[in-house]
Amino acid sequence: MEHNATILLTGGTGSFGSKFVPMTLERYAPKRLIIYSRDEMKQWEMAKIYGDDPRVRFFIGDVRDRDRLHRAMDGVDYVVHAAATKIVPTAEYNPFECVKTNINGAINIIDACLDNGVKRCVALSTDKASSPVNLYGATKLASDKLFVAGNSYSGADKCRFSVVRYGNVMGSRGSVIPFFLSLADTGTVPVTDPRMTRFMITLEQGVDLVWHAMEDMEGGEIYVKKIPSMTIGDIVQAAVPGATHDIIGIRPGEKLHEQMIGSEDAPHTYEYDDYFKIIPSIHNWSKDPARIKDGAKVADDFVYTSDNNADWMSVDALGSWINDNRDTIGTY
Repeated sequence: MEHNATILLTGGTGSFGSKFVPMTLERYAPKRLIIYSRDEMKQWEMAKIYGDDPRVRFFIGDVRDRDRLHRAMDGVDYVVHAAATKIVPTAEYNPFECVKTNINGAINIIDACLDNGVKRCVALSTDKASSPVNLYGATKLASDKLFVAGNSYSGADKCRFSVVRYGNVMGSRGSVIPFFLSLADTGTVPVTDPRMTRFMITLEQGVDLVWHAMEDMEGGEIYVKKIPSMTIGDIVQAAVPGATHDIIGIRPGEKLHEQMIGSEDAPHTYEYDDYFKIIPSIHNWSKDPARIKDGAKVADDFVYTSDNNADWMSVDALGSWINDNRDTIGTY
């Protein structure tokens, strides 16, 4: 991204926005950074932090509202799309609402970017979008496909769209770590299945991946961060040492192990030092040297799942991270 540009962040008062905003203000010194979200209370709380910074603007709006998005994107150079309905059980029991936000909202974002001359847009995705088994994952897979296809509509010199995909954000609001910590005094923690594995990422790593995608993209790429895995049992041990595990079984819509790259994507996936890049096969983009750059082609049967990961986070490493970040866990 260029310095002194205008950036719009949808869902900007969420966990990702809490890190993206200060880190981006420091690194890119934007002319304006627009926080677009529908929660006025969260905007009010965030405004108390940045109220004296004239670069930070707040815009009440919903990604479902096409007209409001068009108004908000007037003069915007770059868009980061983080707004989504994300909680798996919420999506399962409110499917129409999840579709309206995650799929219809994606269409509205793409149209508004194209109509307002936005230069680049990066959409946040999830490991649950790869071979989805729940509605949330299915809507994010559809969203990913829409953003990739958006490049076909933009023309040679207009907006470029790409996607970043990563796993569970450590310590974010509503995630398992603050949930487990909240039960520390009880001595008992509900565990779905101690064999369950999940990818682990910090918010700072997520922001770095968005920045990289914004600078590297030609259009249509899905960037997948290389991150470590942990079992749920080890996460509990790090968060609440010595706690009794109450095994409750896998909930509707959950997987035992998560996947970020499936074998179907392997023929179009390239490996780099700290990430993978899935390049779409449409328009022969997967053979485009400008998109591949210095990537190394993965094996045709390659999969990237949380149980076959080469990188694992130890109980001690997560325990140290929790101790260092205890004051902010669950607050962002």
